[in-house]
Amino acid sequence: MAGIGFELRKILKKNSLLSMLEAYGLAGLISSGPWVLSILALLAIGLISIGVVFPTYVIVQFLVIITYMMAGSLILSGLFQLLLTRFISDLLFAKEDHRIVPNLLGSMLVTSSLAALLGIAVLSYCDSIDPEVKIAIFASFVLLCNQWLIIIFLSGMKEYYRIFFTMMLSYGLMVTLSIFLPPFGLLGLMLIFTSCQALMTFAFLFHIIRDFPAERLVSFEFLNFKKTFFSLILCGVLYNLGVWLDKFVFWFRDETSHQVVDVFRASYIYDLPIFIAYLAIVPGMAVFMLRMETDFADACLKFYDAVREGATLESIFLLKDKMVLACQQSVYEIFKVQGLTLALLILWAEDILTFLNIDLSYLHLLYVDLVGVSLQVLVMSILNVMYYLDKRYSALALTVLMAAGNLILAHVSIDLGPVFYGYGFSITMLVTTIVGLIMLDNQFDDLEYQTFMLQRS
Repeated sequence: MAGIGFELRKILKKNSLLSMLEAYGLAGLISSGPWVLSILALLAIGLISIGVVFPTYVIVQFLVIITYMMAGSLILSGLFQLLLTRFISDLLFAKEDHRIVPNLLGSMLVTSSLAALLGIAVLSYCDSIDPEVKIAIFASFVLLCNQWLIIIFLSGMKEYYRIFFTMMLSYGLMVTLSIFLPPFGLLGLMLIFTSCQALMTFAFLFHIIRDFPAERLVSFEFLNFKKTFFSLILCGVLYNLGVWLDKFVFWFRDETSHQVVDVFRASYIYDLPIFIAYLAIVPGMAVFMLRMETDFADACLKFYDAVREGATLESIFLLKDKMVLACQQSVYEIFKVQGLTLALLILWAEDILTFLNIDLSYLHLLYVDLVGVSLQVLVMSILNVMYYLDKRYSALALTVLMAAGNLILAHVSIDLGPVFYGYGFSITMLVTTIVGLIMLDNQFDDLEYQTFMLQRS
């Protein structure tokens, strides 16, 4: 996350209420902007257009296909998200900025190839979807896979508000076009979505290429066995897969799903509450970004600088204590802010569903999902600390636990009956959070030994 921490610290140095609001706002935009705007845009299209501009079944097909593309693109791009982030961080530390863009383009080329193969494989089973719609779905999927990789670099740039306004423009244009253009069914909606994703993806890529001049076009150094931490590939894939596994279970269990179009299935009882609940993580993500990328990141940097520069053992112990304190305060503040947000949303949940004209039978599941997504913010903060400490295998173990738990408990919750839906996801996040905090505590206890004695591993 190089870059954003410096910008946030610069804002906070103004030491005013306005600067604090600006910092939290910027952190929220950078951390949550992409998926919050996409969720809001899709909700807007569904609420405004359904039964008015487009037939109900067309809107449902569109939203379900987009959801599958979001899930698939996040999981597939997870192959390189963390791997590339670590590689780029090393390049920035070594002051070799000219190698950044070639490796980004190299990762995009590999990702596009994998996305193309997956897209062709899935769409080959879709007999009832028109060929032109398949082409639009294929193009959108490839664009989304690349977009998640490009977003990695957004925090390393200085034009944060321009980036956010680009997102707003793209998704706002998508909503506007879906309302005012003549209806062309599913093809029309997919073409609108594809064109807006292309606009956003290439606009972001333009900013990155402008800010990081390169000496060559494409490079695959990030896949060099001697320079690459392949454990991060598994971490990235398993984290994104773990987040989506309960949805896949509900989509493909006969008791909880139905066919929408060809291979694309949905679970009306499960999808809508979790869809809405993810909007609740914005405050926690803002605090996560602000505290982790300022207080904790600064303390971590000072600790490892002291180690590299040969500071006294007493100074190193003191800096470690400050880093542990910064971590504790960051996690506590995330817990406090997200907990308050959770409490307020539980109080207002019935009003929210009424306002959105959603049946109140979803209320109980919404409560459970709100708890689960709030705990997910804590899981993300714990994993972030592990990556800072270079505890890659600990992070991998935690993501394996999360993925396995979400898969198994989702099946168990369905077997137990509708009243238990959503508990698998929430319990998984709770157990992962508790285990992660215990692992962090143990890692901080012997951090000096790990830092000095186990460098070769």
